[in-house]
Amino acid sequence: MVEQQAIERIAYLTSGAANMFCGSCLHDNTLARAWNKQGIDALLVPTYTPIRTDEEDVSVDQVFFGGINVYLQQKIFFFRYLPTFLDRFLDSKWLLRKATSRGLEISARALGSLTVSMLKGRHGNQRKEVKRLCNWLRNDIKPDVVLLSNLLIGGCISDLKRLDIPVVVTLQGDDIFLEDLIEPFKTQAIDILRQIVPDVSGFLVHSEYYRDYMMSLLQIPSEKIYVVPLGIDTQDVVPVASDSTHPRTIGYLARMSREKGLHVLVDAFIALKQMPETEDVKLHLAGWRGVTNQQFADEQIQRLKDAGLEESFVDYGTVDREGKFTLLNNSDLLCVPTIYKEPKGLFVLEALAHGVPVVLPEHGAFPEVINDVGGGELVPPRDPQALAKCWYDLLQNRAALSELGNQGREAVLSRRDAETMANKTLEVLNQIVRSDSA
Repeated sequence: MVEQQAIERIAYLTSGAANMFCGSCLHDNTLARAWNKQGIDALLVPTYTPIRTDEEDVSVDQVFFGGINVYLQQKIFFFRYLPTFLDRFLDSKWLLRKATSRGLEISARALGSLTVSMLKGRHGNQRKEVKRLCNWLRNDIKPDVVLLSNLLIGGCISDLKRLDIPVVVTLQGDDIFLEDLIEPFKTQAIDILRQIVPDVSGFLVHSEYYRDYMMSLLQIPSEKIYVVPLGIDTQDVVPVASDSTHPRTIGYLARMSREKGLHVLVDAFIALKQMPETEDVKLHLAGWRGVTNQQFADEQIQRLKDAGLEESFVDYGTVDREGKFTLLNNSDLLCVPTIYKEPKGLFVLEALAHGVPVVLPEHGAFPEVINDVGGGELVPPRDPQALAKCWYDLLQNRAALSELGNQGREAVLSRRDAETMANKTLEVLNQIVRSDSA
């Protein structure tokens, strides 16, 4: 038997999230960058829009399934037959960036019919986009494997299967988008996704929780889904300097949205400030708002002001990597009390890498992360009073809190770094491709 050659070239399709810093984009860019440093030819290919990342952007200089183009093809018949040079114009990065800078955002509730059509692949209204991608991969790139950052861009999978190109899909939040679809599109999309599953060579997830959940939702056989560790780039991360002179500070670093639990955080902070000897405690907030979440975020900020806490919080707005580091360096602990069950928790590793301990709801991937790397406490989900009590207790002893964060930092640096993630993911990809060709 001839031994299967190891993977040398990966075409990695990632979904841009308009002008937002997206956890999945950050993860995909970090992973592709780590592979390239190791000598693996990993081409990160944006779909819908260019990606936005706070690290070096390693994505290729073109976008497939450009958001403007596929939307027009869905709504207006003749756009499905545009010549190639006009497609390239509509898919150009500068045009997509200009459109997203003016407030264009992805809202699942408004994209039901487009989502279903995209999942239909060559049987949908965007069939020529599927053909263009497949021709580019087959004729120009010739990858050993195609890796998709989610299954919602999987309308091309059956065509890639016919070309004898193995396809692996990372599941890292697909259910959140599906949950927001309105009927009948939600049911239709899930039905089509289940039909796509047999053509996928393998699936990757970052937690056992999400493995079990997605196996049930999409009817994925257990032998086709693998748990791989989530990791981050830690090369420029430095530990938080211990400074007992600055006010005790709680940090929040995530999208300023309901699903991330911003309202739970505000409720808990108001409750905390009613407890004795908390006059010095501050709340530092940072995260993307955009058109979709701006009103909600404004309402939560106003609630803090109405509670007389205007001098007790700082709003950083949307932050880049330097701004993220500044917030973490000024935080005694980080808390993002999500109301949905988080499939990975990238911000948890980012905080712990700096030595900042975390307080998280006890659901989704969070218990697994804390059990693995330590560095935090778990509280009942959607319980502001329990959250405030946990904060209060932890903030009583800053030295012990700092030690808790340092324990998490050591674990993240030793086994949740980008290089480890790249090695283990590549190992699983090779295993999947070997099994697929057997």
